[in-house]
Amino acid sequence: MRKTLFGLWLALVVSASGAEIRINFGDLAAGQTPTNFHNALAGTGRPGDWKIVMDESPLALAPLTTQAAQSAAAVKRPVLAQTSDDPTDERFPMFIYDGETFKNFKLAAQFKIVGGVAEQMAGVVFRFQNASNFYVLRASALGRNLRFYKVVDGVRSEPLGPTLDIAANVWHTLSVQCEGNQIICAIDGRLAMPPLNDSSFSTGKIGFWTKSDAVSYFGGATVDYTPMVPAAQTLVRDIMDKYPRIVGLRIYTPDDKGQMRILASKEETEIGGQGTDAEKSTFTSGTIFMGHGKGTVLVDMPLNDRNGEAIATARVELKSYALAETQDMVLDRVRIIINEMQKRVLTKQDLME
Repeated sequence: MRKTLFGLWLALVVSASGAEIRINFGDLAAGQTPTNFHNALAGTGRPGDWKIVMDESPLALAPLTTQAAQSAAAVKRPVLAQTSDDPTDERFPMFIYDGETFKNFKLAAQFKIVGGVAEQMAGVVFRFQNASNFYVLRASALGRNLRFYKVVDGVRSEPLGPTLDIAANVWHTLSVQCEGNQIICAIDGRLAMPPLNDSSFSTGKIGFWTKSDAVSYFGGATVDYTPMVPAAQTLVRDIMDKYPRIVGLRIYTPDDKGQMRILASKEETEIGGQGTDAEKSTFTSGTIFMGHGKGTVLVDMPLNDRNGEAIATARVELKSYALAETQDMVLDRVRIIINEMQKRVLTKQDLME
């Protein structure tokens, strides 16, 4: 299916083997900054200035013949540009795609190195956690090389990769494939170095990367990936299978603003939906809420880690046995379910990974 989302053209194609996301900037006007991304900076200096510019460039990621490239170059299209020329040496502007977190994937991204005095670089960042923890594959026109490295807690590893002529003002394609702890890097369809093995980061975001005063363009990206099923959603499915009298089950956790959100649900379309003050009160103070539906009873109860600290709120909806069923009887039934869930979530990470 295709849909316009947050000002970014995005196609999501689900298949038996996985999904595909295509990112380009064809629907945006010059000067706009794409949404569904956020600006990040490793090192020091000014943040990057990411915006849309018009450029004469090929329309596809696939290599073009000389004649086709000349024809395509006559048509200008919107591309993403990092235009800030702050020459700070240890300055690494990044533009991170917020739409998905990836584990196993194949990424192909167009780039063109346009300018820079101190540096002429462009690259992709992947399995990005934050500005201090990520992987990078980048190309340097001045340095004539392609390099992979990782940053862990702000410390950069020794770079790996070949000496290679990287022409400026020419479109190239960087490719990265991650499967478990194996990382395969390529440029313009050619394997760049032997496969790498590293277990520092198992999942994360993707994004675009530059260094220092490098002015670089990015024409878009394609990501073929296996969608991740959150551990919390797997837990909901397993509990629903074990207790067939459960009508509904949701797990709520607070977002970065403290608002309760549905992390997992029997109805997957509800994921990301907003919770109420009841779920928040259950999470913050342990208050248990109980209500009734048509032939059902609903209970909000805290979901605790192995230390007894609340890591989520669980809402359990059960078929009601009879009018004679007391509140204590209902709560006893729900506690059995909650206790079973807590055997599986010893820490908050057990819900999130």
